[in-house]
Amino acid sequence: MIHRAFHALPIEMSTKAGEPTGAIYGFFLMLLKVIGDFNPTHIVVAFDTPKPTFRKKLYKGYQAKRPKMDDTLVSQIPMIKKLLDAGGLERLELSGFEADDIIGTLTKKYKSDFERVLILTGDRDLLQLTDKNVFLIAPKRGVTNFDLFTPVEVEKKFGVKPIHIPDYKALAGDSSDNYNTARGIGPKTAASLLEGDKTIEQLFAKIDEVKNPRWKSILEEYHDKILLFKKIATILTDVDIKTSKKEMEFPSFEEPLKKELENLELFSLINKIYNSNSPAVSKPKEAKKKVENNQMDLFS
Repeated sequence: MIHRAFHALPIEMSTKAGEPTGAIYGFFLMLLKVIGDFNPTHIVVAFDTPKPTFRKKLYKGYQAKRPKMDDTLVSQIPMIKKLLDAGGLERLELSGFEADDIIGTLTKKYKSDFERVLILTGDRDLLQLTDKNVFLIAPKRGVTNFDLFTPVEVEKKFGVKPIHIPDYKALAGDSSDNYNTARGIGPKTAASLLEGDKTIEQLFAKIDEVKNPRWKSILEEYHDKILLFKKIATILTDVDIKTSKKEMEFPSFEEPLKKELENLELFSLINKIYNSNSPAVSKPKEAKKKVENNQMDLFS
């Protein structure tokens, strides 16, 4: 989301001293838009870490073709973390795991506790987590336009159910993660092969039922790679995370954030967060106690 925010704004932003602030501004605009639209009672922001994950260990070329992150963007990430902490939002990162795995684990752990869970991300891998009460919000253009994916929307777009997104990606490939496993099998063919709610494993178990000789030949040739990339594409949902619902409560942005934004000369952002009509306006500390009595809904 930070990367998308950085590239979404048409102008470069910085303080008078030259410290870049565009990604910071865009990221918080995205966050404020979703808070305003869905009024969350709980929020967690997950980050990747520099340490290689198990995916990188399984496949050295994982994400290898992604362009180097702009230095101007890199310098703003620590400040965004600092601002989230100042605002009182729960922030999680776990060495050796991706943010996806943190989100996947929290979603599985807590989705039965809430009426609705929303995942805000630009990463389509997380579509596999969508469920009857789990939806994905993806940026469409700019910093205030989003698409909302339900399980129905996922199946309509990809031709497979959310749970089979890893199977689909393992067959169709993913250039952003640098794997093209079954060369010659594209998105439409992948969906066709998985028709009938099949998994990759079930497809291979009955490979003689694949009538198209070319498809069958490709599947046999890339058998091991396809299984490897399904493993890589599958988001973990069992990472050891101790974060409680109470720690994720979000009654509002806390006051220390205002001072940090003043230091960055982001006065328009201060007005958006702290004006009296904002759903994110700072409230007294006692507000957190009220949230305990309303934990049935993540978003209402």
